[in-house]
Amino acid sequence: EVRLVESGGGLVQTGGSLRLSCAASGFTFDHYAIAWFRQAPGKEREGVSCMSSSDGLTYDADSVKGRFTISSDNAKNAVYLQMNNLKPEDTATYYCAADRHYLCWALMTVPNLGPLELWGQGRLVTVSA
Repeated sequence: EVRLVESGGGLVQTGGSLRLSCAASGFTFDHYAIAWFRQAPGKEREGVSCMSSSDGLTYDADSVKGRFTISSDNAKNAVYLQMNNLKPEDTATYYCAADRHYLCWALMTVPNLGPLELWGQGRLVTVSA
């Protein structure tokens, strides 16, 4: 079965760190853009960070630049989101997604882009004040 499996997240205090993992099952990330999105209750989905598997280029939203880092481990066929200096406004459910048709800049900046090929199940990140 082709799917994305997420792990990590949880509860942390302001200023703390968490890491999210997104593993590809049944396929490899070759030729995919892999992105992290988040959605807080009552808010629109927001693009957080993205990595292009073809050239390793990354794209981060302004709201997380300097705090979040996207990375990959090709041997494990996984992508990670390291989140440092977390703030209460980072509280949301985080989803990874993979798509072969869109570039990272589009995934991160174009709203309602259209259905993406694969989505993870989502992981809750809660940052307490």
